[in-house]
Amino acid sequence: MTTPDTALVPTFLDAIAGGRLEVVDLTTPLSSSTPALRLPAPFANLIDFSLEEVSAFNEPGPFWRHNNIHTGEHIGTHVDAPAHWISGRDGDDVSQIPVKRLIGPAAVLDLTAKVADNPDYLLTVADVEEWEATNGRLAAGAWLLLRTGWETRGGSEAEFLNADETGSHTPGVEVGCAEWLATEREIAGLGVETVGVDAGMAGGFEPPFPVHYHFLGNDKYGLTSLRNLGRLPATGAMLVVCPLPIVGGTGSPSRVLAVVDGAGA
Repeated sequence: MTTPDTALVPTFLDAIAGGRLEVVDLTTPLSSSTPALRLPAPFANLIDFSLEEVSAFNEPGPFWRHNNIHTGEHIGTHVDAPAHWISGRDGDDVSQIPVKRLIGPAAVLDLTAKVADNPDYLLTVADVEEWEATNGRLAAGAWLLLRTGWETRGGSEAEFLNADETGSHTPGVEVGCAEWLATEREIAGLGVETVGVDAGMAGGFEPPFPVHYHFLGNDKYGLTSLRNLGRLPATGAMLVVCPLPIVGGTGSPSRVLAVVDGAGA
């Protein structure tokens, strides 16, 4: 039995209140201007996020303001559940993701220099092994977060999608590395700063969109459109992912928070 001196939750809350722990918001604000994936014809796209006013302290609702929201599941910062992809079609929907797997260690791998030279840069097994040589093996239940500097493009959908006549040029993960991470490391999922967990050109890979294919097919998850990864250490932070528990949902817009050692630690 815990006592007031050994109870972990009060200690955790005291550390946040006292600044020994800091909460960092990794979420892109969700609005009608939030960049979204644009699939080429003949594929269908999700609707963009929008608010529909129902009342605003007026006749339909004199004492309150409230809105309907309209959005696709995979808009802005969002979680991909296994049921999102053909390889995980019989897996969990977003409401069935075990809540323990929504909280875990954050492992931040910085690719900003490589992506600055090549927006199509793909994470390799060698990149991960180099990171592990310094920081230790990726922990069971960890979220691998790829810092690429892409968040700086978030004010413009054109810059964020970085598309030309050949397709969208955004960083991602090599096919072999996607399979290796999905099968050889017990991580919870992959988080990225880009619009999707796969590279912009990944539709032409084999298999197409290998992070989706291998991760969701192996009961792992994806997180997209993250920000503020530069405020996290390579290891030592805790990630908290909060999707809506949409029954039958293949994903959900999510608030993603990180807890890190604060200035008062």
